[in-house]
Amino acid sequence: MTANIVTAIYIAASVLFILSLGGLSNQESAKRAVWFGIVGMALAVGATIFGPQVTISGILIIMIAVGSVIGLVVARRVEMTGMPQLVAALHTFVGLAAVFIGINSELAPPSGLTSTEKIIHEVEVFLGVFIGAVTTTGSIVAFAKLAGIMDGKPLTLPGRNILNLIAVAACIWLGFMYLNHAGIWTLYLMTAIALIFGAHLVMAIGGADMPVVVSMLNSYSGWAAAATGFLLGNDLLIVTGALVGASGAILSYIMCRAMNR
Repeated sequence: MTANIVTAIYIAASVLFILSLGGLSNQESAKRAVWFGIVGMALAVGATIFGPQVTISGILIIMIAVGSVIGLVVARRVEMTGMPQLVAALHTFVGLAAVFIGINSELAPPSGLTSTEKIIHEVEVFLGVFIGAVTTTGSIVAFAKLAGIMDGKPLTLPGRNILNLIAVAACIWLGFMYLNHAGIWTLYLMTAIALIFGAHLVMAIGGADMPVVVSMLNSYSGWAAAATGFLLGNDLLIVTGALVGASGAILSYIMCRAMNR
């Protein structure tokens, strides 16, 4: 499959994703919107597997088939009342994928980059890993609270806001060090801090507000996917991630207004 054909399929998939999001706003068109999303995802996955940049299509097909079967079995067993937990669990995998792809891109960076392009690439790596790490542990805690594994009451530490500020400041400082080539240890340390930060952030929120948290984590996963798209040079992943990130943020705002939060 040539690059031009892949681009055309990506454009078609992007349009289907937009139609899917638009259709989900209306109960009458929701079922059709779901099918738009399914077809768009099938086109996107197919174009990626058989695109010119992929040389191990067979392995990818096997892995996708295994993942699809597992996802189908799990989704069929979950009642509609358990959908928020399932969505939170799925966000965990999106965040984790962003972390792994970002670190892999640092370990095996693309060649032939200019100094400016290298800086941009490092910023993409850092942001992708940070957002992905926060999304991963935040989603795990949200899932645990919704599933009743953890206490739904807010779990707050003394001076939690100060701790959050310290964590963010430490990540920013490590980001500057990483961009100044202090070593890959800065990326690893930032990842560890971001993982703790994500869990601590969601632990302090009560179970009644978890739907808003899941929606916000949905937005985070979208931005993590967009950052991953920049790393992989995948236009569709950038567009899709931006759509998910923006729609999740808007939905979170609407839910907060409706719940007087």
